[in-house]
Amino acid sequence: MTHSSPDPLRILVLSGSARTGSLNTRLSALAARVVAARGALTESATVGEFAVPAYDGDLEAAQGVPEGARRFKEGLERADAFIVASPEYNASLPGTVKNLIDWASRFRPQPFNGRHALVMSASPSMSGGNRGLWALRVPLEHLGARVYPDMFSLAQAHTAFTPEGLLADATLQGRFETTLDDFLNLVEAAKHYPCAKKAWVEYLGERPAAVIDRAQTG
Repeated sequence: MTHSSPDPLRILVLSGSARTGSLNTRLSALAARVVAARGALTESATVGEFAVPAYDGDLEAAQGVPEGARRFKEGLERADAFIVASPEYNASLPGTVKNLIDWASRFRPQPFNGRHALVMSASPSMSGGNRGLWALRVPLEHLGARVYPDMFSLAQAHTAFTPEGLLADATLQGRFETTLDDFLNLVEAAKHYPCAKKAWVEYLGERPAAVIDRAQTG
């Protein structure tokens, strides 16, 4: 589905790694490429572009929230939704990612609340970094982000990419694109159809069909 319109979707795509050649930066670049092909406007960055010191309440009181966190907050505010491709460190999320979230959460209004998010990971391991994504969901959901139920974890990522930056496995590439398509559909509905906020919809990931559509209003 394409999402071109007079008011296209705006998506912030963040790599949770600052390392040169990072697998998660490659995955985030692929996500941005797919999203842009659907007509959305993308803004890509890595966590290293928002450098901040370790969170310290005394430092905040003396100097305020650092510039890196402010720029990250402004990127979130420009976006209708955000995508994070994050590594897994010791079965959890990287401290740099958590620290950036902590700093950005100090703004009022804080920028995560009510904003849709999709989390993904890439790892040479067979789990694809999936355990880190469960840890990443906790602070994001605590701050009110609407984290998409489906997550994408790319296992054996060091051998998964083609020289052109796609996934070598066509089936996996299709699943990756479907995950992004379904996420964009949800974000588009929230942005362009506010009536959707007044109805409860059981969303199971299927394409719309009269047989399976379920809605409860009131």
